[in-house]
Amino acid sequence: MEPKRIIALSAALVALVAGHTAQAAQPRVLTVEDLYRLGRVSGVELSPAADLAAFAVKTFDMDANNGVSHLWIADLASGAVRQLTYGDKSDFAPRWLEDGRLAFLSARSEPVQVFAIPVDGGEAQQLTHLPVGIDNFAVAADGKNIAAVIQVFPSCGALACTAQRATDIDGSKIKARVYDKLPIRLWDTWLDERRGHVFWVPLAGGEPRDLTPGDLRTPPLDLGGQMDLSVAPDASEVAFTANTTANPAWNTNNDVFAVPTSGGAPQNLTAANAACDSEPTHSPDGAYIAYLTMARPGFEADRRVLVLYDRKSRKRIPLTDALDNSVEGFSWAPSSRFIVFNAQDRGRVSLFKVSVPSGVVTKLVVVGTNTDPRVSRDGAQLVFLRQTASRPTELFAADISGSNARQLSHVNDAALAGIQMGTLEEFEFEGADNDKVHGFLLKPPGFDPKKKYPLLMLVHGGPQGAFGDEFHFRWNLQMFASPGFVVAAINFHGSTGYGQAFTDSISGDWGGKPYTDIMKGLDFLVVKYAFVDGAYVSAAGASYGGFMINWLLGHTERFRSFVSHDGVFDQISMYGSTEELWFPEWEYKGTPWGAPELYAKYNPVDSAKSFKTPTLVIHGENDFRIPYTQALELFTSLQRQGVESKLVLFPDENHFVQKPQNARLWWNTVLEWLASHAKINWGKPGKPAPAKPKPAKPKK
Repeated sequence: MEPKRIIALSAALVALVAGHTAQAAQPRVLTVEDLYRLGRVSGVELSPAADLAAFAVKTFDMDANNGVSHLWIADLASGAVRQLTYGDKSDFAPRWLEDGRLAFLSARSEPVQVFAIPVDGGEAQQLTHLPVGIDNFAVAADGKNIAAVIQVFPSCGALACTAQRATDIDGSKIKARVYDKLPIRLWDTWLDERRGHVFWVPLAGGEPRDLTPGDLRTPPLDLGGQMDLSVAPDASEVAFTANTTANPAWNTNNDVFAVPTSGGAPQNLTAANAACDSEPTHSPDGAYIAYLTMARPGFEADRRVLVLYDRKSRKRIPLTDALDNSVEGFSWAPSSRFIVFNAQDRGRVSLFKVSVPSGVVTKLVVVGTNTDPRVSRDGAQLVFLRQTASRPTELFAADISGSNARQLSHVNDAALAGIQMGTLEEFEFEGADNDKVHGFLLKPPGFDPKKKYPLLMLVHGGPQGAFGDEFHFRWNLQMFASPGFVVAAINFHGSTGYGQAFTDSISGDWGGKPYTDIMKGLDFLVVKYAFVDGAYVSAAGASYGGFMINWLLGHTERFRSFVSHDGVFDQISMYGSTEELWFPEWEYKGTPWGAPELYAKYNPVDSAKSFKTPTLVIHGENDFRIPYTQALELFTSLQRQGVESKLVLFPDENHFVQKPQNARLWWNTVLEWLASHAKINWGKPGKPAPAKPKPAKPKK
């Protein structure tokens, strides 16, 4: 699509809303251009004195079609916030040094290396000068060494050999890939012989030491954590996560290891558990390693429990076993007396505190979506990131009790000025098995309760995921509401944050209870909210949400249009082309040839003869999780039967659409498609709204 056409569509979205809202003066609503003017805040780290917080902000340039990350500093006492690094190369992953400088990874060198910068003024200094790039690093307490994750060819004895071999491969005219075992690719990347190894790197110079030689890969292929790398306070060992089984493509047996920094064989600390263990983090006093553990092998959405490994006694102490919430991220208090963590909590992400070693859990912060909690040195203050459905992520602080929450950074205030957001509310209804099902309803900007609005139902992915009170940049509720839709986001059976039993209920039942929840939820919304027009309902979803759109296509005619993004269409071909086999084998209770029943029971392709609803199909060609051939099969089935349909393929995107200009095309195409099938006129004055039919009854 031509750039002028894209801009025109975006302008039309803002200015021309007809049908139900034709006569209303239109407010200034969020556009995709606004979305990419916002800074994306991430990665909080407190200074050794705990008086400063460092964080990263990624900003985008629509014309250049890229994004750059820079580092910012917040003074916790004064509340002053300022940008620390600048330039056209990304700086990210801030880590404090003991002398008060801020270390970080930077693309200002090629390949990526570690730099350090004084926070009170001065130029950044390059600390490492390795011939290959650094993926991640952790700083030793004395600031003299770092543990770094580096991709190497295990057969190479030196980093220079890895660098040369990579250059030779890139320059070779032979591009064939040869494999003799799985896995062969991950997410959007074809795998080769390279492995992530942990190196001990002296910052004063000297040869880095490979602590994990051989056929060992860290972090693991999947289900690792945000860090998966920790240095003991006395710098005697490094903890990391790896899957050392012979078949990592079809198991989730990640383990926590510890290896001496002086060299030696890594020790498996969690060998007794065949399920996933990850995110080892040493306590500041060195007594413990905290980590997250699951109980059921092969189930990637099992509840994550926070566990202590006593380094002296080698005993394991579960801290959150009694909590029916899955721990997502955590950090130690400097005193080592407690840990703060975040967990999904009924459509939100709350912050908690757990005492060590007693395991007493206290909920601290409940408003919005809160992540990356950090505790000040005196234990009196909590620093974290917060976002809501109407505000993107910013840095916040609160008393350690969770009270007196206050916003520290205002990175996006100027970009949001003058934009009217829709209001969010919650609802609850009786879903499948008479269980209570929770969801969110977002009213459009300029909402008038006396008018009728078309309804857009969003279906989340995962499937063990959830919609929340968050400012999601890919599936942003405000963006979907901006043309004049009432947006419903139902957390159906299988959603996370409502107890593990509720999450478990979708496994083996993909088209069962979730489908019932969506259809009963639709009935509930049309009855409860007089402003919802039940004759004009559309639905959109991605990943599992795309599967559900494909399933709805063959099982109901109640919707005016669908958007299916990266969705599963044929369970059999999907199994043979995805890169993580443990997922379908858990969800469908085996392989297609060994346990074919569930693959056949919930396979959208088998109901393709019933497809009638206009459908927009979107996929990324670099999506190896759900390969793009699923979209081709869906689009072919729609076209062959004469169903109104459109296909959009992104050759340079994976499971997500992330490049700014691709995202602009995605948003404008999706919203134009949805608006054209609702009572919203996209710049076509004089065209009458379609006749209002009676809602069709769902198929049995």
